[in-house]
Amino acid sequence: MSANTDRRAMLVTLATCLLGGTGAVVKAGEPRVIDVVAKKFEFLPAEIRVRKGEAVLLQFTAPEVPMGVNFADFHLRADVIPGKPASVALRPDRAGSFTFVCDVFCGTGHEDMSGVLVVED
Repeated sequence: MSANTDRRAMLVTLATCLLGGTGAVVKAGEPRVIDVVAKKFEFLPAEIRVRKGEAVLLQFTAPEVPMGVNFADFHLRADVIPGKPASVALRPDRAGSFTFVCDVFCGTGHEDMSGVLVVED
C-alpha cells in the first residue's frame, strides 16, 4: 500500500469517527477496516456498527499497556501489545448486539472495559 493510500484511509477513518459513524467506502471484495484503540479502561470507539455478512477487519492498537480483546459470541480473540497492531477479521453471520471485552488484566478499571458490536440486518 502506498503512503498516499495509507494517508487517505487514515483520513477517512478520522473523518468518520468525528462525524459519529463507522462507515467507510471500500473497494469491492476488500474488508472494511475499522480502527479501535484499547486504552485504560475503554475501547474507542466503544460501539462498532457493521452489517450482517459484511467483511470487516478490526485493527486494534494499545498505546499504554498490553490488552486483550475477546468477541466470545464469535469465538474470536487477540492480544493487543503496545507498538504491535492486532487484526481481527470478522464476517458476522447474525444480527444483534454483542459485547466484547478486554481479557488481559490492564489495571483497576479492567473489569469495566467492554464495548459493543452492533450487527444490523
